[in-house]
Amino acid sequence: MTRSRIGGPPCTIVIKLGTSSIVHETTHQPLLSTLSSIVETVIQLKRQGHKVVLVSSGAIGVGLKRMNMPNRPKSLSGKQALAAIGQGRLIALWDNLFGQLEQPIAQVLLTRGDISDRTRYLNAVNTLKELLSMGVVPIVNENDTVSVSEIKFGDNDTLSAITSSMIHADYLFLLTDVDGLYTSNPRKDPSAKQIEVVNSISAIRLEVSTTTLGSSLGTGGMETKLIAAEIATAAGVTTIITSSKRPENIFSIIEYHARYSPMARPLSASTASLPSTGHDTSGPQHQQYSSSTPSSGTPSPTFLLRPPHTVFTASPTPMRDLKSWTSHTLFPSGSVIIDAGAHHVLSKRESGGRLLAAGVVGVVGAFASGQAVRIVIRRHGGQQEDEKKAYARALEITRPNTPTQGSTEVLEDDLTPAQREGEVAHVEDDILEVGRGLANYNSAQILSVKGLNSSHLSQVLGYADSEYVVENITIRVPPSIS
Repeated sequence: MTRSRIGGPPCTIVIKLGTSSIVHETTHQPLLSTLSSIVETVIQLKRQGHKVVLVSSGAIGVGLKRMNMPNRPKSLSGKQALAAIGQGRLIALWDNLFGQLEQPIAQVLLTRGDISDRTRYLNAVNTLKELLSMGVVPIVNENDTVSVSEIKFGDNDTLSAITSSMIHADYLFLLTDVDGLYTSNPRKDPSAKQIEVVNSISAIRLEVSTTTLGSSLGTGGMETKLIAAEIATAAGVTTIITSSKRPENIFSIIEYHARYSPMARPLSASTASLPSTGHDTSGPQHQQYSSSTPSSGTPSPTFLLRPPHTVFTASPTPMRDLKSWTSHTLFPSGSVIIDAGAHHVLSKRESGGRLLAAGVVGVVGAFASGQAVRIVIRRHGGQQEDEKKAYARALEITRPNTPTQGSTEVLEDDLTPAQREGEVAHVEDDILEVGRGLANYNSAQILSVKGLNSSHLSQVLGYADSEYVVENITIRVPPSIS
């Protein structure tokens, strides 16, 4: 396959390939034709000056073939054992295919623990960037042998989004067994329509069914791809869902968007669900290549036929790296309940994502300074709120010697083990997570200064490292939705 240079400057591209695209669903044989096409595509992208990272699932699928097992085991330990068996064979397969074209690769195995520590996260970023500068193709996978989340939740979609955010990629390609996002399952519903452009993921979720897609081998489906698109686009990465059966479409997709995306009409979720027939001549995005030359001898413009795919448009104001890391890679250790006014202020970009003690109305869970926390608001008010206060007072789970003024803050240290799993869950039923951030103080300290003016922090705590109790906050649910 020989291609001329595609439009636009060199890009950094992350390509994610799912298990169903790597091994056959029933025989578990590697799909060598697909894998070879992927390798050839990656090589050509690199020859044209692009940097490419491959996120590859498939360790468990390859392990099934090696052990001649018909189905994935149900136990976690069984899945982890198969991952350990299959991972070495999987990377050997990639190394063999890339090696035939003299392309060096590197195996990068990550877990959430690896990237939840800021130092280790930055080390991973530096390693990936160094590999790319050396001309190596990093092949990233979740470390299934020790990781619970990927095996249970199909987190390689999320991992690919986090990877694209880490290296500030231009494109994230989610290659799957369908050629885009549809209004319903195209395998079962002949009236399903492909959605070409998504500008609002929260809006599109109301219009599509994402629960019916996915294979018996893969752990994900279309919903995990929406989650991945949400993470990647927030970091400024254009995200594409397209078919793994024709990876060469990546060339025409990149060229298409390099040529036409500035002129593309913004489509709302409702209008985006209208399929493109490829025969509309009202605009260049639906016209085919044309090499005809008019009688004057001047070549006519060439137009591209839009390749089948769904594009999730990147945010024009990407998150800073620290905010992206806080929001998507850390597991929250607790929650800080804020009032509506604080929620409104934090939703404004110019607020800097920093929370003053005056906006805090409660704490859920125990956490230390520097740990990630959820930012939550109460769902209900009025009589329901009064009942909740009475319930909390009855359990005597408010912090002693703290002016409560009828508040309902909950600190997990004050609860018995049974209460931690029962009463706290009950209280959390009435709160909604709207964002995440990093705590500057521990849970007890934030609770002791909740509702106070910042000037009183040093008086109450005996010191004040910062006037803000939580920083680097990313609000994902605006006031209008919550």
